[in-house]
Amino acid sequence: MSTLLITHPACLDHLTPAGHPERPDRLRAIDRALSHERFRPLARVEAPAASLETIALCHPMNYVTAIRDATPQEGLLGLDADTTLSPGSFEAALRAAGGAVHAVDQIMAGKAANAFVATRPPGHHAETMRPMGFCLFNNAAVAARYAQTKYGIERAAIVDFDVHHGNGSQELFWSDRTVMYGSTHQMPLYPGTGATSERGEHDTIVNAPLRPGDGGEAFRAAFETVILPRLRDFRPELVVISAGFDAHIRDPLANLNLVESDFDWATRKLMEVAYASAKGRLVSVLEGGYDLQGLANSVAAHVAALMQV
Repeated sequence: MSTLLITHPACLDHLTPAGHPERPDRLRAIDRALSHERFRPLARVEAPAASLETIALCHPMNYVTAIRDATPQEGLLGLDADTTLSPGSFEAALRAAGGAVHAVDQIMAGKAANAFVATRPPGHHAETMRPMGFCLFNNAAVAARYAQTKYGIERAAIVDFDVHHGNGSQELFWSDRTVMYGSTHQMPLYPGTGATSERGEHDTIVNAPLRPGDGGEAFRAAFETVILPRLRDFRPELVVISAGFDAHIRDPLANLNLVESDFDWATRKLMEVAYASAKGRLVSVLEGGYDLQGLANSVAAHVAALMQV
């Protein structure tokens, strides 16, 4: 079985204001990086659109339809200071969630070993009823809940190494003993959540904040001492990665100093957990990463690790 790459050209049609860091060129940079000869073994498919009912596993239907109905016919509509709708945004968001769900289907059917979902808009800031931080629907959360609902997965884990804390994922699963959410992130930084003391009702929220200026050594230590032991104890039957690459040293939105080898290392560590308790089942969903060169190089390292090359 090969690693599956899921994307869709509709995700280029989610437009943001000039100068906005979350822009279509992010996917173009990833596409160029993954067109290299060494990625030829990747299986590649286009993301289907998620049904509204699937997204409603995490977000109430009236929220889903409100986003749909707010999508403008032309121009841009600001939902908050950071988050924008354009005419192509709703389909892009359906493809982003649908790509994550399709990854679950293919992996559970034994048709792929693991998957990387290169779509946008990202998702981990989207709360139950609130779009924010460039995010409309929480793609990683939808994937985890879908796996539980359709395939009877009892314990799913989301591990988030985006430089920003995934407040949406934490909020969605705060009182859920069946989903673990673990995050490394810079603190203080947007959105202001993610303190070590935020542990959820069942101690399944695991935050390992990093300080501005921290690099690979501190990141790996946080994984080794905080995230991975809890993840192994939880014994997930599916691992979902919220794969943000904005902790890279080149990224303009934060002040961590990770390099490509750190993302390679973290990916391989999470694969070890997936092999130990989840039959290798792992879905990685793109979140942040705003320096195009840093993003492209980091994704290449991440996907190469998924392919075990």
